[in-house]
Amino acid sequence: MTAPLTVIRNATAILPDRLLPAARVLLRAGRILEITKDRARVPRDAVVVDAAGGYVSPGFIDVHVHGGAGADFMDGTAEAVRTACRAHARHGTTTIFPTTTTGSPAEIHALLTACRTVRDEASPANGARIAGVHLYGPFFAPDKVGCHAVDGRRDPTAAEFGKYFATGLVRIATCAAELPGAAAFYRAAQRHGCFITCGHSNASWTEMARAFRGGMRHVDHFWCAMSSVPSVRARLGTPMQGSMEQFVLANRAMSTEVIADGEHLAPELLEFAWRMIGPERLLLVTDSSRALDRPPGRYKFGHPLTGTDFDHDGKVGRAPGGSLASSVMGLDHMVRVMKARTPAPLCDVIRMASLTPAERTGLASDRGSLEPGKRADILVLSPTLRVKQVWLDGVNVRR
Repeated sequence: MTAPLTVIRNATAILPDRLLPAARVLLRAGRILEITKDRARVPRDAVVVDAAGGYVSPGFIDVHVHGGAGADFMDGTAEAVRTACRAHARHGTTTIFPTTTTGSPAEIHALLTACRTVRDEASPANGARIAGVHLYGPFFAPDKVGCHAVDGRRDPTAAEFGKYFATGLVRIATCAAELPGAAAFYRAAQRHGCFITCGHSNASWTEMARAFRGGMRHVDHFWCAMSSVPSVRARLGTPMQGSMEQFVLANRAMSTEVIADGEHLAPELLEFAWRMIGPERLLLVTDSSRALDRPPGRYKFGHPLTGTDFDHDGKVGRAPGGSLASSVMGLDHMVRVMKARTPAPLCDVIRMASLTPAERTGLASDRGSLEPGKRADILVLSPTLRVKQVWLDGVNVRR
């Protein structure tokens, strides 16, 4: 029996390099069948979805995200993972990489086990699909831990990270480049096919170049918890040396990401990143905490017992001293801010939330753009870029 045909029409399709007005998108058996100009006639047996003059977009892909709707992935339970994945699906994320904080090996393994359980259920009802885990904490520089728990930070050892990689779940791997053991970490991550990043680091240009030779190709949340020329000078003295910022800007093989929530970075920095790095190398991420979709108040970042306190003020998370402590927004908000506060065209903005992260994590043959044959991970957005419908594998999970 032939699978039913779904036709999404009365829409502008957002393609990687342009907009296609008056478009229709055909879905069948969980895949995109066709993207064409709309026509008056549709097959008699088709299910027709009216986009009401809005947009059809590929689903978003978040490579750096800690939780949502009251749950942190570090809670280490399948129910917490489902809760966070469902929350982010409501904001348009269809593929997600649950991200660790600093914490004990037992806490990190609990996250890995819970993520495996939810991933293997493969149910659209669980929300955003888990494509792998982002091993982010605990291998941070001591002076760049940020809002993460300091007690959970440590240098990498093969005895520890080897067990994480052996699970087969880690697809993104972060380590501060200047740490002893970083080179071995990068080599192991490369052997396991990971997208390798440097984050929460005060690395110099020389240390970044050494990490690059080891397979590192990405820097986490640009300008946040990363080195600068002055911070490297304070650490290593004179002559002043290049930092992570200069290394990324000068090396076109490198990519990075921004938290475009309107609180972490001013509009001129978002525009600078888009102009100087470009949509093929710049990703939008949420770095979102458990406070997503929750009222203002005090929350735990990371594990509920060993994590750190932060305050959600209605716009962003802040540590008790006032410094930034992760985002409280979804990727749809990041898209709206990037579009409203920079000159970046909509196709570039959506690319940074979909195809670019898919390319960087090796998923682009299967998702990340509106192309025939790819997964029917589709969003229907209003003219103001509000999420109206979310399709996962051709199943409408938000009507």
